[in-house]
Amino acid sequence: MKRLGLVVFIALLVGGCDTNAVYKEYTDIEDGKWYIKNAPSFTFEIADTSQPYNIYYNLRNSLAYGYYNLYLTRYLRDANGKEIESRLDELILMDPKTGKPNGDGLGDLFDHKFLMKRNYHFPKPGKYTMQIRQYMRQDPLLNILSVGITVEKAASAH
Repeated sequence: MKRLGLVVFIALLVGGCDTNAVYKEYTDIEDGKWYIKNAPSFTFEIADTSQPYNIYYNLRNSLAYGYYNLYLTRYLRDANGKEIESRLDELILMDPKTGKPNGDGLGDLFDHKFLMKRNYHFPKPGKYTMQIRQYMRQDPLLNILSVGITVEKAASAH
């Protein structure tokens, strides 16, 4: 219970900083065991397609995570479920040589925010869904505590 309180505190602390965010959501990974079949989905609404957006991965892991990196496959779909894009991304959670964790840490928990797409223009207004699947070939992948996305209005170039 103490650990859950800490996770909620960190989420509130980190969440209070995103002034340009139009969407931010996390899904907790039950018992820190991320099964390949568990592919969290995040559905959000885009009203202004003239506005560019930055999309980020949000990730929380414990220091006990056994790798320096994390491979994820992401799928972006429109309101009709039509896949707009899918891509495999590598996120670097720790320095490969020293093992020093990247991200913001408190105790043995580390939060990461990785740029997924920069200055992206959505094709039309409406709902979009981003689905994320771990691609580490370890099932379950241990010590990943939550995954999510943030969609922010990109700073204007003017």
